[in-house]
Formats: sequence, C-alpha cells, structure tokens
Amino acid sequence: MALRISVSPSGSLRSSTSHPSPAVAAWCPQQRLLPADSGRRTTGMMSRDARRGFRVSPVRSSLEMVEPTVGQVTEVNNDTFWPIVKAAEPKIVVLDMYTQWCGPCKIIAPKFKELSEKYLDVVFLKLDCNQDNKALAKELGIKVVPTFKILKGSKVVKEVTGAKLDEIILAIETTKSS
Repeated sequence: MALRISVSPSGSLRSSTSHPSPAVAAWCPQQRLLPADSGRRTTGMMSRDARRGFRVSPVRSSLEMVEPTVGQVTEVNNDTFWPIVKAAEPKIVVLDMYTQWCGPCKIIAPKFKELSEKYLDVVFLKLDCNQDNKALAKELGIKVVPTFKILKGSKVVKEVTGAKLDEIILAIETTKSS
C-alpha cells in the first residue's frame, strides 16, 4: 500500500492510499495486523482504519526535544550543539572544547563541573574535539585545547584558551553583566 501525504494551505494533512504489490508487502515486515474485529492495520507511526483511511501521528525528532540543562555539564556533538545553544537562549552558554588525551583538559574538567554547579543561570557544555566532531570544532575555530567559548544569543562573544579558571570566571562575569 502506497501512502501519499499532502499538506493543505491551512496546514492540515491529507492522505490517499493505493494497494501494495506483493513485493511492497514483503518489503514491510514491520507491518502487523491487529485483531480482525478492530478493522485497523498499523505500520510504524501510521495507522490505517478501513473506514477512515490513514491517520499520521506527528513524530518529534530527538533533536527537537533537546533541552539545555543547568547545574551540570552536558556533552554535545555535531548534531546536538546548535539545537542546545538555540534552546538555551537567552542564557549564556560556556563550551569546553577538549580532547581525551589532553593533560590540562583533564585538570580543568572537575573545576569546570564546579562552575556549572555554581552558575545556575549559565549552560555548560563539553565538546570532545575528536574526528567525529571535527566539522564543528573547525566551524568554531578551535586551534588549541582546552578552549572555552562563551556564547550569548547563539554567537561567540568571548574565548579563553588554556586551563585558566580565573579567566573563564572573568569571561562569564563580564558576559553576564553586558
């Protein structure tokens, strides 16, 4: 059964169906039949009611449900960084860009966690600058680790390179007061 979904100018969904070929039915093994008296067949998030046609339930992606957390450090990656930063607005975001093998990164990590517990009006994030996150690290202009980026309104407003706790605190305080 093929499903065609169209959106009307008012924003409502309309659907139409055609019957499947045996090849399509074999290709959709997740299709399961409910008890015969229900008159419904379901596939994934779609349900087919013999009397009313298809109904499609809206599905939210995991990225739409990403929310910033205060009071702790949240690990981010290429996919989650910008959605979390945008969801954090108007709060300040502090990003710790580190690597697993960096000695100074390991030394500053517990102090960074303490800052996240102290500044409950600031969102603290960590980005492992490994191969998986190389594109984001390049986009953010990483040159050395650790590097701390302070963002306000989804824009980098301050940067601290090196494991310099006093400079990180000063950057946070300065950004908060501006």
